Amino acid sequence: MLNKWEGIVLKSMPYGESNKIVTLYTREAGKMTAMARGAKKPASRLSAVTQTFTYGYYLLRTGRGMGTLEQGEPIDSMRHIREDLEATAYASYIVELIDRLTDDRGASPNVFGLLHDALHAINEQYDPEAISLFVEWKMLPVAGVHPVLHQCANCGAAEGEFAFSFQEIGFLCHRCFQIDPYLIRITPTQLRLIRTFFTVPIQQVGSLTLKKATKQFMKKIVRTVYDEQVGVRLKSRSFLDQLERTPELLPQKEKPQEEGD
Repeated sequence: MLNKWEGIVLKSMPYGESNKIVTLYTREAGKMTAMARGAKKPASRLSAVTQTFTYGYYLLRTGRGMGTLEQGEPIDSMRHIREDLEATAYASYIVELIDRLTDDRGASPNVFGLLHDALHAINEQYDPEAISLFVEWKMLPVAGVHPVLHQCANCGAAEGEFAFSFQEIGFLCHRCFQIDPYLIRITPTQLRLIRTFFTVPIQQVGSLTLKKATKQFMKKIVRTVYDEQVGVRLKSRSFLDQLERTPELLPQKEKPQEEGD
């Protein structure tokens, strides 16, 4: 069966002397893996459209096994992501996370939309670290984790002072703090940010910029949830950790005015 699907390349691996195995996340059919014959050859019409992060229309011949990529029509090559080390690092983390948390041929327009909006935002030079945080929070339900963020996970209270509990996987109000001795106190600003990261679409946030300490705090919470509840270990995360330890590897950029406590 021949299908034309809108998709984004999650990864592309060499196979043999001239071929590639390409993993796409498509709007219509979810994650698909296909053989791109001859795509390693520079002159191949499939060479450019099978590069990681490329967004385009893809003609796939599918059957019971691995499909075959027949044609590709690029819409956006995500040039900035390819040319900027920090953008590449965070975009790689996003595509690897989505690849690891999704099954083959399980269509999810919401996941495709999240992937598209995240890569587009990074390509438009929004803060890639903040964008990756949006993706991490929004992918928790896909990973089978449903944090309680609209009320207290224990008593249901919607008002009061709150903390984040890894035990309850959500907020606890001050009346229920005794339930978890290891909870993390949060400010009202941090509470609003967590809810924003989890619920608000990336394209509706605009040019939100966050202080480094705020991003580190948000990252600590969501990655602890992934470590304890999901158990996903990503190669791209190790590279991000290395960039954190050696920021001199990154070129200096003009800092935008920051928000957040």
